[in-house]
Amino acid sequence: MNINKDSLAPIGVFDSGVGGLTVAREIIRQLPNEKIVYFGDTARVPYGSKSKENIIRYSRQIIRFLKSKNVKAIVVACNTASAIALEEIRDEIDIPIIGVVKPGAKVAAANTKNKRVGIIATEATINSNIYTNVIHENDKDITVFGKACPLFVPLVEEGLLEDSVTDEIAKRYLEELKTKDIDTLILGCTHYPLIRKTVGRIIGDNVNLVNPAYETALSLKELLIEKGIAAGDEHQYENEMYEFYVSDIAEKFKKFANSIMPFNIDYIHQINIEEY
Repeated sequence: MNINKDSLAPIGVFDSGVGGLTVAREIIRQLPNEKIVYFGDTARVPYGSKSKENIIRYSRQIIRFLKSKNVKAIVVACNTASAIALEEIRDEIDIPIIGVVKPGAKVAAANTKNKRVGIIATEATINSNIYTNVIHENDKDITVFGKACPLFVPLVEEGLLEDSVTDEIAKRYLEELKTKDIDTLILGCTHYPLIRKTVGRIIGDNVNLVNPAYETALSLKELLIEKGIAAGDEHQYENEMYEFYVSDIAEKFKKFANSIMPFNIDYIHQINIEEY
């Protein structure tokens, strides 16, 4: 049997920190035969408060690093980078690249019954209006309510997933959205699914939570099949299926990653991303 060599190459996944592990976790579940190279920009997290120029610069550096690992496709597992940098850099590279915004926005537009959708995300993602724009491409009659929740990322990065401080901040952030009669809420940052239980309890059972990580994994699967580069069951790999890289403090990332991933990660590589 002839095997397409490109199909043996890994998928590159990157995020500003640990949040993108929620996307990597879904890819592992949905595409168990695919190798993954993950990069978390832990030295420069969070991206949500950074300038557009810096977010684009960071994304270009990370893509150069991932390409040095001979990846066959890239998933921008960061809502901020997807919103700010993806369209700018898409034409600069010669491999498929997808973000997390469109898959989540499409599902939210399809699922809302009363056409009132909320989005919680970083300031940069909310200010970009990208979720609103994509939702309106699918249904212009939907009213979208955005709320920036900048403190959620550092709370998650510190491991305060079920903590009274996180509860109190979530109550303050979600108070305004609770008055908008939304029936669908997009978790518009890859860190937020890690506090899904808290958000769901505060926003109420009548609001459907959309996790773009799951939808992105399904979109990636379709893309790889369409391009003819999906890994098959017959693939045998000589080395590790999953590689993890960070730009700062590998041990902290490792501890957190091992608390949420479906397997134990033995080694995290720390690199100087500014060299790329």
